[in-house]
Amino acid sequence: MTEEISRDKIQHLLGHWIEHNQSHNESFEQWAERLKEADFSEVADAILEASEKMEECTSLLEKARDLL
Repeated sequence: MTEEISRDKIQHLLGHWIEHNQSHNESFEQWAERLKEADFSEVADAILEASEKMEECTSLLEKARDLL
């Protein structure tokens, strides 16, 4: 049995994924700040790089949503 794919379903999923990414991104940035203060700069830099990638991913999801 396959689930029917509708515009509403896609819009709901994209909205959920965008919100989820934004929430994670906020956490990444907060933790990176804490890690820098605790002298884990290299770890913080890697997390900030992940944050940048997450922003790119979110932009692509927003583009997909706009294409609907």
